[in-house]
Order: sequence, then structure tokens, then C-alpha cells
Amino acid sequence: MGTDLKVSAKRALVRIKVLHTVVWAFFVVCIFAIPVAGLFRHFGLAWIFTSLVLLECSVLAVNGGRCPLTDVAGRFTEERRPDFDIYLPVWVAQWNKVIFGVLFAAGELFTLWLRFRSG
Repeated sequence: MGTDLKVSAKRALVRIKVLHTVVWAFFVVCIFAIPVAGLFRHFGLAWIFTSLVLLECSVLAVNGGRCPLTDVAGRFTEERRPDFDIYLPVWVAQWNKVIFGVLFAAGELFTLWLRFRSG
């Protein structure tokens, strides 16, 4: 690969990693906002956040459990560490779905409990 192509690929990868990190942060905020909305009795808002996260889960499911941005990033590098496509610590990138899946489920259960406890 020529020097210009390497530089171009590296820039493309950086852009993809930034976009992927921003998208990831958006969904993390949604996951944490669900129980917060529940605490303030904004159950409609909690449903909006839930719907957004479930939409993302659907995208991941359709793509074999991978973010489509991971596939795009893979075109620009041979690297395949858990964090090659996103700006996260390796352990967070590796355990991302488990960590935030548990937090999402716990937030949902907490919010449902608040909703049906209050009548």
C-alpha cells in the first residue's frame, strides 16, 4: 500500500472510530437515562430511550451481533483487537455488550417496578 493510501486509510479509520465512539456514548446515555426518567416519573421519556436502545439492539442482531461501523472500520485496517474500531479501553470494548446489556436490563426492571408500584 502506498504512503498516500496508508495516510488516507488511517484518517478514514480515525473518523470511523470517532463516529463509533459518539454513537456508543449516545446509547450509553440512553441506557442510563431510562432509570433516571423513571425516578422522575417520566415514563414516556423512558419508553423513548428504551425504544432507541431496542432499535440499536435490532441493528446489532441483524448484523450478526456486530455494529455495522465495525465492518466499515475493518476495511481500513488489519487490526482486530476489541478496540480497533472505537475509542474505548480494551476491556470495555471487549465486554461492552455484557456490561451495558446488564445495565439496560437492570434499568428497565427498576423503571418497570417504579411504574407499576406507583399505579
